[in-house]
Amino acid sequence: MTTDFSNHKIPSHMAAVHLIGHGGMDMLRYREDVPVPSPGDDEVLIKVSAAGINNTDINTRIGWYSKKVTDATDVGGAGGFETIDEDDASSIGQAMPFPRIQGADCCGHIVAVGKNVSPTRIGERVIVMSVMPAESGNSEHQYMTLGSEMDGAFAQYLTVPAKISFRVDCNWTDAELASIPCAYSTAENLLTRPSVRDERVLITGASGGVGSAAIQLAKVRGANVIAVASQSKADTLLDIGANKVVDRNANLVEEIGTDSVDVVVDLVGGENWPMLLDVMARGARYATSGAIAGPIVDLDLRSLYLKDLTLYGCTFQLADVFENLITYIENDKIKPLVAKTFPLSEIHAAQEEFLAKQFIGKFVLVPPE
Repeated sequence: MTTDFSNHKIPSHMAAVHLIGHGGMDMLRYREDVPVPSPGDDEVLIKVSAAGINNTDINTRIGWYSKKVTDATDVGGAGGFETIDEDDASSIGQAMPFPRIQGADCCGHIVAVGKNVSPTRIGERVIVMSVMPAESGNSEHQYMTLGSEMDGAFAQYLTVPAKISFRVDCNWTDAELASIPCAYSTAENLLTRPSVRDERVLITGASGGVGSAAIQLAKVRGANVIAVASQSKADTLLDIGANKVVDRNANLVEEIGTDSVDVVVDLVGGENWPMLLDVMARGARYATSGAIAGPIVDLDLRSLYLKDLTLYGCTFQLADVFENLITYIENDKIKPLVAKTFPLSEIHAAQEEFLAKQFIGKFVLVPPE
């Protein structure tokens, strides 16, 4: 979808949410006097239409990525933690620069371009890659995240490299498109790294943004999906493709048996983690990109090596992961799950409701016009 933005008047200042430090909701400051950024030579300026909320926004705000923190994310989700190490509190294990505009999910329209970008891109409706290769580094697995290492979409405008803004042609709403970038690319990466195909896949945290995306993307691959979530959410998860739903408080071994799945996609971690290895078949693969129930787990190395298991940590993403999502959207292979939208100014209320986890899919923030 391309819209005429050739005469769009770009203001000097904008509304945005500044994260001013690690801690509780009071660290998020809604302001209307933030300077609008100008695109660099290889960048585009995007007028943000909608921005999704993700666990990584909470994790970054509260400093959960610091190795000093061993609790589940909900322990400090609202008020933060008493003690963190500021020097390793970002997702890349470094100090977080403040103030920072968060927001890893962006849907919007390109309204200006840098000198090396074709002006024909002005007016494109785009979504932005959330996790991208770092601008410098000595490892192919070094990355940057929108809203963490660079300002994100909790604002009326943002600048990003043109190469990570992707035009999408579909009839979805802006809020629906904003539900895609972070959660769905994370889910696609979790399935791409272990090469999931038509096999038995167990997905924990299945009612969240990433989990519900993983159900749909696993079904695109022909997988038989077992979803782990609250039983009250089972009907919706079955509707989007799960073959079976197991209550998150149930004993997995009793419910589905030992050696019963080929792939585990885990977003939870926590004290029940050892059962995941028990239900994995010999030669099975495990992929993770989250630990909302706690990052510290007990690993019996005998299970790992005697069953020939493979463990994947999944954050860095190859470009084709995001390109696949565009294809799925435009070919009606997946559908959005927007649970609720909030004005950007109500970010505190949105994150409080997000932390309650009484919804399926994504919450989305909408900036003022």
